[in-house]
Amino acid sequence: MRFIHIADVHLGAQPDAGPLYSKGRAQEIWDTFESVIRVCEAERTDLLLIAGDLFHRQPLVRELKEVDYLFSELSHTKVVLIAGNHDHIRKDSHYKTFQWSENVYPLFGETPEYIDFPEIDTAVYGLSYHKKEIREPLYDNLRAAGVMPFEILLAHGGDDSHIPIDKRALSASGFDYIAMGHIHKPQALEKNHIVYAGALEPVDKNDVGAHGYIKGEITESGVRTEWIPCAKREYIHLELPVETGDTTGSLRDEIVRLTEEYGSGNIYKIILTGSRNEDVLFDTKRLEDAGNITEVVDETFPAYDIPRLYEENRNNILGRYIGHFAGCEEGSVEHEALYEGIEALLGGRT
Repeated sequence: MRFIHIADVHLGAQPDAGPLYSKGRAQEIWDTFESVIRVCEAERTDLLLIAGDLFHRQPLVRELKEVDYLFSELSHTKVVLIAGNHDHIRKDSHYKTFQWSENVYPLFGETPEYIDFPEIDTAVYGLSYHKKEIREPLYDNLRAAGVMPFEILLAHGGDDSHIPIDKRALSASGFDYIAMGHIHKPQALEKNHIVYAGALEPVDKNDVGAHGYIKGEITESGVRTEWIPCAKREYIHLELPVETGDTTGSLRDEIVRLTEEYGSGNIYKIILTGSRNEDVLFDTKRLEDAGNITEVVDETFPAYDIPRLYEENRNNILGRYIGHFAGCEEGSVEHEALYEGIEALLGGRT
């Protein structure tokens, strides 16, 4: 039995993607979702498993129709989905009344249920969110019922506010594969067995790294999975160490070079670190214009001549403040406090 496992698609999201891509980023999420549907059709995948948060918020009827049309075009694949915390099933949710195509099997119950597919010897279990947060560990006591040779659990959660997960309990639950959603970073809690597909596309500037989906196969000998990257672009956080000779202009040139090296199609957050000349103030707004950059964070500190400042101010509050931190190690919390205090006492950056 061959399957594709996706999660956290977040259709309808409007991610911050910098000046170059923000306008079209929402459509890119739809486009990548459609590309997975095309893979299912081309490879005659048996099951498409969607582990929650297909939508970023309550889906509109027109959006459900668009999604269902894509599902209806699948000539072989059956689709099983659950609702996550973002698209949870409210009293007025269109999920409740929408009529899906015959190859789509939503598991929208608030308690565990399953659908069996005898033609592929498989049963899929799951439950859906009916509120934004579920703090009870609902999967801990769930067990495969043994109704089919192959049994899969669709699950969404893993933190204190969204169905806490006990890895040992899940491992002992008897499912051949547990398709996880909610955590946007792809990862396996147990190799080939309990797997977070991760977000199909990054939807937040902190969703760093590559994103994609899981392609898997279950046979009598076990489960094999492969993670497939498919996102159109990545969020990348780059630390840029500065030197005392750097200016806004020199840093801008370096940012242009780095973003070209790492891929101009990606989306960047730049973190400036290290010590700068005490007479220099970096223009972070100008630096943000150096490429497809959502944010520039300046964590630099002035390269003060501490001994000189101390000697010149030993009889005033600045000197006494510096003396209080005598001997502190560079990079320590005390060292950071020393520089922040000096800046404040000197009236801020010059």
